[in-house]
Amino acid sequence: MNKLWLILGANLFLAACTSLDAPLQTQAPAQWQAQRNWQSFSSSGRFAVKNGNTGQSAHFDWRKENGVEQFDINTPLGNTVGQLCQDAQGAIAIDHNNRAYTAENAEALSAQLIGYPLPLQYLSVWANGEWVASAPHSFDDAGRLHQFGWQIEREANEDGTPSSLHLENAPFSLRMVFSDNQRQAGNAPSQTALCPTRN
Repeated sequence: MNKLWLILGANLFLAACTSLDAPLQTQAPAQWQAQRNWQSFSSSGRFAVKNGNTGQSAHFDWRKENGVEQFDINTPLGNTVGQLCQDAQGAIAIDHNNRAYTAENAEALSAQLIGYPLPLQYLSVWANGEWVASAPHSFDDAGRLHQFGWQIEREANEDGTPSSLHLENAPFSLRMVFSDNQRQAGNAPSQTALCPTRN
């Protein structure tokens, strides 16, 4: 069992929900946009991560504001068992035993923990229906976005907020189903905060 699965709540192994395995109605290429500025973004829901035949699923609370992006991994009862956080100083992960792991960014942190860089710092961009600015991207015939070696599918609500997101880059896959979304357009403040665990 590697460290990332511990951080993701390895003691919470849950059966995959039907809604997490349901096929997506893929967002068309014309609906994707170039990366925009968002002053804040918050969401909650469920996610499932797979590495080959190994998988975990749990609930999440996700917030991005004042230069801090925090992803809490929760039990169905709302207890936080793991946390990933990115700020100007880098990335920090806290597992269910309150052990801390740090790296220069979230992608480097995942490489440190599981030996493979997961695109954690780009999730909010893709979740908002955008491709990462100034980076190569393409679309396949099914309308899926391809960027940084990942295949990205997205469903959106009527207001454009994410309904579901599916990333795949064998042997890894990540599926997220969103139950609540809030976002505010605009530039982030020039003075940024730090991850709460650093205080």
